[in-house]
Amino acid sequence: MGKAPDRVYLDDAGAAPTLPEVAEALRNVPGGNPSSLHAEGRAARAALDAARDHLAAALNATRTEITFTASGTEAVNLAILGAAHRLPTQAAILTWAAEHQSVIAAARNLQGAGHAVTIGPTDHNATIDLDAIKSGVGLISIGLANNEVGTIQPVAEAIKRAHEIGALVHVDACAGPRWIDIPRGADLVSLSGHKLGAGRGGALFVRDGVRIDPQLHGGPQEWGRRAGREDVAAAVAIATAVTVSTRDRAARSTTAAPQSAELRETLEELGGRLTGGAKRLPNYATATFARRRGEDMLLALDMAGIAASSGSACASGSLDPSHVLLAMGLSLDEALGSLRLTTGYPTTDPEVTRARAILTAVLVRTPAHA
Repeated sequence: MGKAPDRVYLDDAGAAPTLPEVAEALRNVPGGNPSSLHAEGRAARAALDAARDHLAAALNATRTEITFTASGTEAVNLAILGAAHRLPTQAAILTWAAEHQSVIAAARNLQGAGHAVTIGPTDHNATIDLDAIKSGVGLISIGLANNEVGTIQPVAEAIKRAHEIGALVHVDACAGPRWIDIPRGADLVSLSGHKLGAGRGGALFVRDGVRIDPQLHGGPQEWGRRAGREDVAAAVAIATAVTVSTRDRAARSTTAAPQSAELRETLEELGGRLTGGAKRLPNYATATFARRRGEDMLLALDMAGIAASSGSACASGSLDPSHVLLAMGLSLDEALGSLRLTTGYPTTDPEVTRARAILTAVLVRTPAHA
């Protein structure tokens, strides 16, 4: 994904621009079916195997622990639904109110099917309540970092507490792995290509010894965890993106932190209430504006040359408040007036300077609502 030279792209968390290393890796991906025995099929199989090995190495895993999916949402659903179906009927599934929609929806699906499900609370920064991890829980699903406000979660401690009571741990690492390490010890870890600069695909780490039920049925692909012809290009893309992210994580974070700090300063100067904790992803600048609407701000910024996003999502023609911001205790008015600015690998300091000037000009003249 490219951008016009006069625009500033500040929606990295929504869709990260494709990394140049990924674009290069995709130039010569074989087009054959990896299950075919002819030369073209063997070439596709070799490319798929190499991608699996590269991703496993980046995650300190083995090749049999890697399953490629079509998206991060599929990886999340495969982890939660697949693991839950193997649990004793009395074991509860635990997640938290500010987790990603795919996590909450999967948990609600299980609840509708008769499973015990607990949706734990979060504090005003979207940090999870670890005390919700208690006896009787069989599976927890925790985000590496919050998708909307960037708050980094206490994943290592959650893994420790969960394993002490014999529970499995799924880490939703769709947001954050380009910027911070994924703590060791999780039983399942989901990844999303479009948030990593891969542009496509997803992946799921399944620790050796953990059994999950497939959610797509058919052939024996992906170790029997996911049927269907493998998308070799998507596998190559996400494996390359994770490898590059692991290599460049520290340097990229060092660049992103001061850029987001400048943007946060501007948002606060313009009357925004900053959101997200002090311990957050280094590329996030988020705030809410009382008596303003996120949709109005986004459209005005887009017209002025800035691509941004809001904590609200358009659904059925109406603007719904963010469940994350409501879980954090914000009012309905504040939740509807959120703004999320996220920098990425290509973001330059001059772009941030230009963005600050545009934000000031646009938000000052964006009308407030009564």
